[in-house]
Amino acid sequence: MEKSSGANLKLKTNSDNVLHAPKTSWWLIFSTVVVLTLCTRYYKVTEPDHVCWDETHFGKMASWYINRTFFFDVHPPLGKMLIALSGYLTGYDGTFQFEKPGDKYNDTNYEGMRYFCTTLGAIIIPMAFDTVHDMTQSLEAATVAAFYLIFDVGILTLNQYILLDPILLFFMVSSVWGMVKVSKLTFAGRSYSVKWWSCLFFTGTALACTISVKFVGLFVILLVGLYTITEIWCILGDLTIPIKETFKQLGSRSIALILWPICLYLALFYIHLHILNRSGNGDGFYSSEFQSRLVGNSLYNATMPRDVAFGSIVSIKNHKTGGGYLHSHLHLYPKGVGPQQQQVTSYTHKDENNAWIIKPHDEEFTEKLKLLKHGDLIRLEHVQTRRNLHSHDEPAPISKTQMQVTGYGENGIGDINDIWKIVIVGGKPNEVVNTVTTKFMLIHFLQGCALSSSGKQLPKWGFEQQEVICNSNVRDSNARWNIEDNKHANLTAENFSVYAPGFFSRFMEAHAVMFQGNSGLKPKEGESTSRPWQWPINYKGQYFSGNEYRIYLLGNPIIWWCNICFLNFFVFVFLKNKIKQRRQEGKIKTNLNTHYKSVKQIYSHSSYKLCAAKDDNLDRPLLNAAMWLYLGWAIHYCPFWIMGRVLYFHHYFPALVFNSMLTGVIFHYIANSLPRIIRLPILSIMLCITVYSFILFSPLSYGMKGPLATYSNSTMYGLRWLSSWEF
Repeated sequence: MEKSSGANLKLKTNSDNVLHAPKTSWWLIFSTVVVLTLCTRYYKVTEPDHVCWDETHFGKMASWYINRTFFFDVHPPLGKMLIALSGYLTGYDGTFQFEKPGDKYNDTNYEGMRYFCTTLGAIIIPMAFDTVHDMTQSLEAATVAAFYLIFDVGILTLNQYILLDPILLFFMVSSVWGMVKVSKLTFAGRSYSVKWWSCLFFTGTALACTISVKFVGLFVILLVGLYTITEIWCILGDLTIPIKETFKQLGSRSIALILWPICLYLALFYIHLHILNRSGNGDGFYSSEFQSRLVGNSLYNATMPRDVAFGSIVSIKNHKTGGGYLHSHLHLYPKGVGPQQQQVTSYTHKDENNAWIIKPHDEEFTEKLKLLKHGDLIRLEHVQTRRNLHSHDEPAPISKTQMQVTGYGENGIGDINDIWKIVIVGGKPNEVVNTVTTKFMLIHFLQGCALSSSGKQLPKWGFEQQEVICNSNVRDSNARWNIEDNKHANLTAENFSVYAPGFFSRFMEAHAVMFQGNSGLKPKEGESTSRPWQWPINYKGQYFSGNEYRIYLLGNPIIWWCNICFLNFFVFVFLKNKIKQRRQEGKIKTNLNTHYKSVKQIYSHSSYKLCAAKDDNLDRPLLNAAMWLYLGWAIHYCPFWIMGRVLYFHHYFPALVFNSMLTGVIFHYIANSLPRIIRLPILSIMLCITVYSFILFSPLSYGMKGPLATYSNSTMYGLRWLSSWEF
């Protein structure tokens, strides 16, 4: 008994040592990863001390949050709210203008916002390390993945500035980290424990936050959704587990990964709309009803005439989502764009050039008050320039199949082409046009076309405002308008607060405006853009700072090109294993049909048993992890090929994170087939090359001075490996 007890004790001690050694190694390597991350991320984080690239947008939006000033942006609000909060807590007062890149910060407390974004960007790397380790149980795979993320100068550059990208990447990686933790606990039999529920709700929170920063967060929601469905499908297929367990898992995950994120997303938008309660330059993108909730807006607690009459001075707003105001100014259409008459456009900001006076079509004003009704014929005279709204049988400047709209005449005197008919949508005879609430069309008296906004942006000669046309399709929803401001000396004013919409109405409209804004993003003249085919090969970077102290967003070419190699190698290995698996299935079927052997006998066949053991114990877990990381890369990259909006190089970085993690897994898969004596040297050489390449290209992130790399006396001359690199 003593011998047996001693043997058991010895076995237990050996087991403890076996478990303890890898844990020590894990903490040692993890600590190294953390230290390297902190050293690379916080070095020169406050340099340059001027506005860089999109800091001009997101710094400005942080100021607006601090000042509670409403604005329009194509992205959801969480990222900007967090930047504003970090600035507010670190002493930024919201007064810096962030007018253009290159503006000196001087005494502005901008550092807190940079440190905040950098901190979130830094946390990405240890989380990615832990995620890869949980998926593969390989320190080798996790280390390679972490080094590829630490020493990529592109991710480093994005992490160090006041941008949405580090915040987006942080929540994206948090979602994947939580997803893997939940899976690990589930298959360890720890479902419904406190830790399991904590990880599950953490994942749901991260998903909500990801899509609350940018709508591309939908991609990681799709990935986690597919992963969760697959996991539940596996539970359903395990006959040792009662079927009710499947429904418990499904119900739990629906609460934590669907209902909770929806509630959190709504709450974040409620906070956003509650904070931004003061009128700003983004008001014009939203409906008149929406604007009536903004303090300082002309419609907030406004008292205006309810009815519209001849002689009213009005602003006319297009009723489509994100529609602007009917606008004109003292500039003519250029040569080659129809008659050189005064431009008429749609402008999304409030302006004195949005004011028009409603006149009878065939007579001067009389003292008798006459209300504007459905079917009336009118002229619209531009208040500032005294020219009439006019259309004629000439092609519009961009929409050539439609007719041009201009300002014509002198001192309100024009011709018959200035006459328009008021048609209330769903209107009845003698129905009066009301301020804000009445939707109407303006039908040209001679041409029969409807005044409309095409939604297309005019070139610089039109100040990049939207094109206004006379549309032959009178049923086009873009041909609907409403009166917003209404002034008339002889009409009784009423309070319009009764028309202010509630939260859900504003929530839905805010999303409609954001979606429209996203789809309408087009490259501006002289702007540097890129296409998806250029991204994985690191074809061309992006300027961050163009002053003497230059920053250039470009990936570490060694890392990026290795990523492409490992990505393609995974596809090859995956297809090879699928073919191999199919051949093995065919072999089993042949043996069954020919020799009538049982499945048990076939599994005892030495050659098949060896293959199955290798597949089950080694290849399958690694390839399964690689498959999900590859899917994460594809989901975050492939959709950009079909997007119509303008695209930039930084859009690729969410996919890059998955690619770097995949590289770690595939490297470990290859290393497993090598003799142990050469695995460590190969790993060491690979990591040393990665570090050395970072040292070479780190000036792209930390700052370059002197001549451009195109000149032979530049310190970066020998590193311009592609002619398309512009640093």
